[in-house]
Amino acid sequence: MAPETLGKPYSAPAATSRFDGVDLLRGLSIIAVILLHGQIRLLYSYSISIQGLLPSRIFRMLFWQGGNGVTVFFCISGFLITLTSLRRFGSLGAMRPAAFYRIRFARIAPLFLALLAVLSVLDLLHVNGFQINLARESLPRALFAALSFQVNWYEAVHGYLPANWDVMWSLSIEEMFYLFFPLACFLIVRRRRRMPVFAAVLLAFVAMGPFARTVWSTNAIWRGTSYLGGMSGIALGCLTALAMDWLERKKPKWMGARMLLAVMIAGTAMMLLIVAWPWHWVRILGRSGTDDTVLGFGTCLVMLGSVLRGRTGRAWLAPVRWFGRRSYEIYLTHEFGVVWLTALYVRLRRGSPLLWIAAEVALAAVLGALVARWYSEPMNRWLRGAKPPEVRS
Repeated sequence: MAPETLGKPYSAPAATSRFDGVDLLRGLSIIAVILLHGQIRLLYSYSISIQGLLPSRIFRMLFWQGGNGVTVFFCISGFLITLTSLRRFGSLGAMRPAAFYRIRFARIAPLFLALLAVLSVLDLLHVNGFQINLARESLPRALFAALSFQVNWYEAVHGYLPANWDVMWSLSIEEMFYLFFPLACFLIVRRRRRMPVFAAVLLAFVAMGPFARTVWSTNAIWRGTSYLGGMSGIALGCLTALAMDWLERKKPKWMGARMLLAVMIAGTAMMLLIVAWPWHWVRILGRSGTDDTVLGFGTCLVMLGSVLRGRTGRAWLAPVRWFGRRSYEIYLTHEFGVVWLTALYVRLRRGSPLLWIAAEVALAAVLGALVARWYSEPMNRWLRGAKPPEVRS
């Protein structure tokens, strides 16, 4: 039943509890992003390579998975947004766009706008590591790109923005999804009552992903940051949530604990194929643009199996899940620690750079927790006009 009541304002109740398996994936992904940015900051800003400090495969698994982490984030976003919408509104056909936008704005906008304000001040003060290259870009154009959800396109045309500006490329894709998802639900599912058409549109986005990452783009940056390339993973997540909703309602006899465990194992194997398989094999998939699709499909299988199993995560993985629960705040703020700690290491040249990157991960956790505790979460609750929610998707 849809949660709306005629003549009364709509409140935003918590749609579901947290999922430990999803938080684990989030945590691994955000740690992968920090490790990537830590090592490329050393490499591209100071010409210091840490590759020789570890065996090549271990180095690749630890320090070159940030892009894969973002792909996992896209799948999680599509999954959680679709699932919470199903449970909050009763069905996608009962979607209330205004309520959806208010909930998304409350979650995303406070920290996003605060970050833009801080980065603008740092640029105006010419702080090293945060100053925009005026030969290619400008602060007003960067702000417009961020506020109009096109940082990914802006960077493809003008080159990479500095530090924390750059992470907004993935937000641009997700924000486009948030903009059009409720409209699609309203126009296709509610007005025309055609859920199969909606599912077909999602499948079309999945199918277009590999082409968007290869033959449809000659721009090296755009291959990895295009809207269609990112929407492929988001669409996979949406389809997974629809499949899970169907399984929960129909409860087929074959859906037992062993089958769900097999689904998780299959998904984990697909993820490891991309993350840990010998590099020359992965490049074959990469040339066709299907590496992200394989990773996304594996991610969705892991989410589907873990959520339907409903088991509490292992205690020893709790620190990783902690990162996952604060991934948004950590993602938007971690580059401050990366930039400043890397500069400090280069100045002092004491200790192993691996320890300094580990310190960057720890600092990102502290900064993300402080921002979540004292700013973004209170603002989220205040803007939603609700009690502390059980889940923050």
